[in-house]
Amino acid sequence: MGRDVQRELREELRGEVAFDDYTRHPFSRDASMYSLMPLGVAFPRDTADVAAAVRVAARHGIPVTARGAGTSLAGQTTSEGLVLDLSRHLHTIVALDPEARRAVVQPGVVQDDLNRAAAPHGLMFGPDTSTSDRATIGGMIGNNSAGSGSVRYGMTIDHVRSLEVVLADGTVTRLGPLTAEELVSRAREPGLAGAIHRGLPAIVETHRAAIQEGFPPFWRRAGGYRLDRLIGGAGAADPFDLARFVVGAEGTLVVVTEAEVDLVPRPRHTVFAVGHFTGAQEAIAATTDALALDPAQVELIDRTILDFSRRSTEYAGLSTFLVGDPEALLFVSFAGDDLEALGAQAEQLARTWQEHGHGYATLRLPTPADQRALLKVRKAGLGLLMAASRGTSRPVAFVEDTAVPPEVLADYTARFRQVLDEEGLTAGFYGHASVGCLHVRPFVDVADPQQVARMRRVAVRVKDLVREFGGVNSSEHGDGLARSEFNREIYGDDLYEAMREVKALFDPAGTLNPGKIVDAPPMTEHLRDAALPPAPPLRTRLDFSVTGGMRGAADRCMNIGVCRKSGTGVMCPSYMATLQEEDSTRGRANALVKALSEADPKAALGDERLHEVLDLCLMCKACRSECPLGVDMAKLKSETLSHHHDVHGIPLRSRVFAGIRRLNALGSRTAAVANLAGRFGPGRRAVERALGITSRRPLPTFHATNLVRWFAQRRSGSGTGTGGAGRTGSTGSTGSTGGTAGAGVAGGAAGTGAVSTGSGTVHFLADSFTTFTEPRIGRAAVELLERAGWEVDLVSSGCCGRSALSKGLVDRARASAADLVSTLAAGPVGAPVVGCEPSCLFTLRDETLAMLPGDERAAAVAARVRQVEELLAEAVDSGALELAPDSWLAGRRILYHGHCHQKAEVGTAATVGLLRRIPGAEVVEVDAGCCGMAGSFGYEAEHYDISMQIGEDRLLPAVRAETSQTVVCATGTSCREQIFHGTGRSAWHPVELVREALVAGDGRPADRGPSDEQMR
Repeated sequence: MGRDVQRELREELRGEVAFDDYTRHPFSRDASMYSLMPLGVAFPRDTADVAAAVRVAARHGIPVTARGAGTSLAGQTTSEGLVLDLSRHLHTIVALDPEARRAVVQPGVVQDDLNRAAAPHGLMFGPDTSTSDRATIGGMIGNNSAGSGSVRYGMTIDHVRSLEVVLADGTVTRLGPLTAEELVSRAREPGLAGAIHRGLPAIVETHRAAIQEGFPPFWRRAGGYRLDRLIGGAGAADPFDLARFVVGAEGTLVVVTEAEVDLVPRPRHTVFAVGHFTGAQEAIAATTDALALDPAQVELIDRTILDFSRRSTEYAGLSTFLVGDPEALLFVSFAGDDLEALGAQAEQLARTWQEHGHGYATLRLPTPADQRALLKVRKAGLGLLMAASRGTSRPVAFVEDTAVPPEVLADYTARFRQVLDEEGLTAGFYGHASVGCLHVRPFVDVADPQQVARMRRVAVRVKDLVREFGGVNSSEHGDGLARSEFNREIYGDDLYEAMREVKALFDPAGTLNPGKIVDAPPMTEHLRDAALPPAPPLRTRLDFSVTGGMRGAADRCMNIGVCRKSGTGVMCPSYMATLQEEDSTRGRANALVKALSEADPKAALGDERLHEVLDLCLMCKACRSECPLGVDMAKLKSETLSHHHDVHGIPLRSRVFAGIRRLNALGSRTAAVANLAGRFGPGRRAVERALGITSRRPLPTFHATNLVRWFAQRRSGSGTGTGGAGRTGSTGSTGSTGGTAGAGVAGGAAGTGAVSTGSGTVHFLADSFTTFTEPRIGRAAVELLERAGWEVDLVSSGCCGRSALSKGLVDRARASAADLVSTLAAGPVGAPVVGCEPSCLFTLRDETLAMLPGDERAAAVAARVRQVEELLAEAVDSGALELAPDSWLAGRRILYHGHCHQKAEVGTAATVGLLRRIPGAEVVEVDAGCCGMAGSFGYEAEHYDISMQIGEDRLLPAVRAETSQTVVCATGTSCREQIFHGTGRSAWHPVELVREALVAGDGRPADRGPSDEQMR
């Protein structure tokens, strides 16, 4: 049957259809604890494709599940049938009408993208989910999502005007509010659409009493079918609004293909008051005071989340805001157009809390810059909890969606904690205190039958507790597989049977996402971890012992979907370009889990389809920091490539790029010929045919007087100057190696071989790029370090192994790393190790430890790695380096772009801080992701187009938007190459700019200003 379905789908759909294992496996999971392997996956291009897919599935009796970002926490988007991914192609904002405050969108539109489009008109979509950077509007409609602002804006159901939907028989129709006359007219329609409009009023009348009495009284509901919306009275938008009725139906009644939604005014300002408390219960008790002041949101984070954020590079910024060591924080926001009035509200809250003895400190955060770290941690709450997984125990979402009236939240939470304590479970508490919704995820090993039984006992006890406190079991995450089992008990037999009748009316054959809301299996079936076989043994070249092996490293992914975000951050650059699930970190991790679960995982790692899934991973390492669970796809890809080579051999191009240091050294020795050959068109095209190195991208320029030669000449006294002048673009002509612009900067010793010794020795990595293709950067760094009082040891004997590792030549990379570690370990104890190329420098801090596990020397060297910017900033602050107030950089805008590996390892704060020490300069860090070059990736012919597409996402447009007077700056050699190639603008390294602003020995600026070529 599967082949027939696949054939028919390919005949009838314009979009892609995939039934292979490496496509199906990533779609077997969402962000829940469940896993169901689908029969296949289709990627519809339009409504007609969706309708055709539903018709084909109906003919064969196959379930159909529509899916957006796949971030559902209750298992709504897992299915054994056909999965429709509506996010790949159906992501157009069809219309936006600011006057009417409405938008028409396809279901795959991401919430943040809609808000960006609406922002210039002072509008936004009201519901504010923590997953707004990847949650689709279609998914929000399916779940009836809410978020932190629901106390003011309600839920998604309150913002839907009309829907275009595909019914279970493949009919396309539109749902919306109907007058009595319109309802009669629609009931006369033929087919399923008419039957629905005839049958639904009858169901409502038959079960009217049960509908009026059976729903939980609390308003914040996301469970069951919303029959209460069809009986009139309080809360009903219209007596028969079928668009709002199907909101929250989890795709079990219709498939949404277009939505008309309301937009709300976007507040011009938001001010936060952040209360610090000695316990979560104390914080919850303070919620009442906050609600009395009409806040936009009141959010709770307990000690568990705070501790996890401190351990993460991505989220550690919150710690700088905190007062003392709080056990819980309460974030209260006030939003509106009058900043002064909002500030007064925050002050009033602080005074009230103080008067009532709530908390010990209250911060006021009035600006977006102040609030950034705070909001980042709040939105990452789920991910931070997941990252704390303890072996096979994970924070599991099965009682995380309850809500009770806020006035009883404190008592309810105390009883909730008592249940967990009695069952021996621990959990973090966070969520929307303003509406009584707390997200609680106890740590459970769902592969352990005893713990699974305990989990179900807790679910039953919490369900009963919710009823006791007049709350709801599903408040924004829906029923799915986690809570649907309890719906008969929650709603009562009569109302539950009414819901079953609704399902049968809309979906007579039961093919639309069955097993959710009604007629569901027990919550303990289809558990993700229990479905995995034991990991077969596999010998790896890199060390994965910390994660319990290579499969454990991949299976850390809990499908939260942060890697599917767009418009912010770095992860995941290839997904941002293609919008294909398999090109996200999540998709790749799931593919690896499948391969590593095979009986022969070593052979599976050589599978060409798996290789295709991993191909567009740029190894930017952003997932290492931006993924809350720290899934390190770069490391996993290196290991996988090594096994692929074992099966298929090492391609010649991989050998060439792995040996880039030797290649660059040869290019430097033969610079005149090599540079000419690099510009010879026929030769470049021949290389493209032979090696797949694109002829469309210029090659770097080699320098005869490379960094090593320049340094040796200075030491021998034969140098002709510092080489501060003559800077060119990455593909420009070779600059002067002597120059006079920098004369005398090293304490008057340039060209004499004298070296300052004031601060001890610093090891400077003469990396493969700074040394041979951009020696001016290394010269600037060495001169600055010497001027600061350091004795510079130029470490130029070998390679860090980065280039070999990126191509899967792990054994070769390990040998290089071991040699470099031996060299550095032989130096003075505690001597800092610095460099100008982040990818090389930070290899010593990260990958070297994985290649040389247990090597104490490697660990000691890694601990000594520092950014050169840190040492230079310290020197500026101490007065060892004096920067001129009247250099040509004074009054200039510096646009800075950080290297991906730098962002992943330590962040960009040190570099930005150094640049901001340049007198009179305005420093702006560009909000851009990966440049798209990623070392050799951008040189590979088959990757050239997507490399440029990634660069065009944010970086290259940001550079083009600057005036010619703006100074462009980037830390990575690949970034500078991409910027020059994509915009024609040369980018400086930060150390060069500091060098340009340095005061010479006579007290004047040390520079003469850049040439026209430099400022291109």
